[in-house]
Amino acid sequence: MNSLLLRIRPFLQTVRRALSFVWESSPSLAVGSIIVRVIQGLLPLLVLYLTKLLIDAVTEGLKTPADESSMTHITTILGGLAGVAVASAILTVAASLISRIQSQVVTDHMHALLQAKSVEVDLEYYENAQYQDTLHRAQQEAPYRPTAILNALLQFGQDAISLLAMMGILWWLHWGVIPVLMLTAVPYFFVRLQQSNRLYAWERERTPLQRKAWYVNTLLTQATAAKEVRLFDLGPRLRQWFLDARSVLRRERIALERRWVLAGLAAQIVGVAGVFGVYSFVAVQTYQGLLTLGSLVMFFQAVQRASGFLEGLGWSVSSLYESNLFLSSLDEFLGVKSRLPESSHPKQIPRPIMQGLTFDRVSFQYPHEERVAIRDFTLTIKPGEHVAFVGANGAGKTTLVKLLCRLYDPTGGRITIDGTDIRDYPIADLRCAVSGIFQDFVKFQLSAKENIALGVRASDVDLATVTQAAKQAGVHEAIERLPKGYESLLGKLFDGGHELSIGEWQKVALARAILRNSQILILDEPTSAMDAKAEAELFERFHELAQGRTAILISHRLSTVKMADRIFVVDRGQIVEQGTHDDLMGRQGLYASLFLTQAQHYQ
Repeated sequence: MNSLLLRIRPFLQTVRRALSFVWESSPSLAVGSIIVRVIQGLLPLLVLYLTKLLIDAVTEGLKTPADESSMTHITTILGGLAGVAVASAILTVAASLISRIQSQVVTDHMHALLQAKSVEVDLEYYENAQYQDTLHRAQQEAPYRPTAILNALLQFGQDAISLLAMMGILWWLHWGVIPVLMLTAVPYFFVRLQQSNRLYAWERERTPLQRKAWYVNTLLTQATAAKEVRLFDLGPRLRQWFLDARSVLRRERIALERRWVLAGLAAQIVGVAGVFGVYSFVAVQTYQGLLTLGSLVMFFQAVQRASGFLEGLGWSVSSLYESNLFLSSLDEFLGVKSRLPESSHPKQIPRPIMQGLTFDRVSFQYPHEERVAIRDFTLTIKPGEHVAFVGANGAGKTTLVKLLCRLYDPTGGRITIDGTDIRDYPIADLRCAVSGIFQDFVKFQLSAKENIALGVRASDVDLATVTQAAKQAGVHEAIERLPKGYESLLGKLFDGGHELSIGEWQKVALARAILRNSQILILDEPTSAMDAKAEAELFERFHELAQGRTAILISHRLSTVKMADRIFVVDRGQIVEQGTHDDLMGRQGLYASLFLTQAQHYQ
């Protein structure tokens, strides 16, 4: 008994949560659905009773000479049946319309929940395969499962009301008919439950393979890999990989379906045997004169409908059980907790920063990796100072930026602004104080104005402000040459869009960072796609626009950092040298060696 309660309690909790999702999305639609289904559940009883009255009235009329009162009685009953039929048709249309509208509303509500959680979770989850599996399952199931649970509950309620009405009629025939019909429905119910369990287990086991198929399909159909797919003739190989993954999924799913069909057929045969056994009992009762012809028709229909309602109840309960299993994927996803906790006593970000930014013995190791990304970083950046971090790819430069933006927290040491640990500041306020452009910046397929205006939270940024940021980034002229200027759509994803060069896209991203007007400006490999002349122009402009602000430049191209106030050389996760360009060249250490090596390519 206790084990049963342990299973039922989570089931009921999930159902309650699903209904809360439905209610939150639209209370009025939920109430409308319930009212319509209750009325629909009572109509079959009225139909059967009116049918009995009609058959008995006609039978009685055949025995006696026709008179006006008999015809009036028959006509009245026919009118009642017609009215019930019209009401049933109206309710069916209303229920269908409400269900369709509700499906759209609830789906949008669930997408909003998924999107909000996706934005909320830490960056490290996006670099975790298990999280990606959880997200995939939630995206696949969550949008429609709450509606499925509601519909199953409503159908359960409607069928239960109708079944009780039929049982009342069959009790009038003989009480023993009821347990016979109920027992014949049990095998089908258990087949459905077993089917739901196996399907859920299979879906969880095969999520990684489903994601792989989806990923390969994306490579084949999206612009992300279009150039490489064509240049290296990857189409046949990728298509074969997709077919291999899909063939495994298809073969296993078909095998499951075949087993379910055979088991379901056996359960249906048991149900049919029980129904025809009751039919035989009713027929014998009528033949012996114990039932009228109208009662025969009524009981036949009652048995048929009761059997259908029992099957419907079994379907509804098993559907609830199945949706409960799959909706647990949503609970698993929504239950993901941030590992970047907000301070219980948050402090206000200083404006302006007076003492500067300090890395105090900071170390960091990415989750699920043995390599330490940065080790024992200790340095101070003064307010308004422009510093650069240089070194080979993978040295740990970009990790510093992630820690400063609190995309991750250090595994050792602390980062402070004006002596206060950045973990004591609200995350949103901290990130608002930092502006940056990364090497893997996003090419938003929006208008030029919207692309740049995304740099600030306000949604009504005026064109003059956007234009000023574009001029500072050096992309104003390129935008002005577009057919609609700043209203021109960038990118080729949507009709009427215009593609920019990689360098122009980077300048758009830089304009977005400039518009943010943050106290700390970060440029992570911002000029990797620019030629030497454009790069020089950008950095001259950068020093002008960054006056009065702390600027951090991440680069492995040393020609871009000569004008920085201080340069930190990072190697294997540690700071090995620091100073001005002239200081570092004079020491003839790692920086000088790297600089001279790169300079050879320009001679």
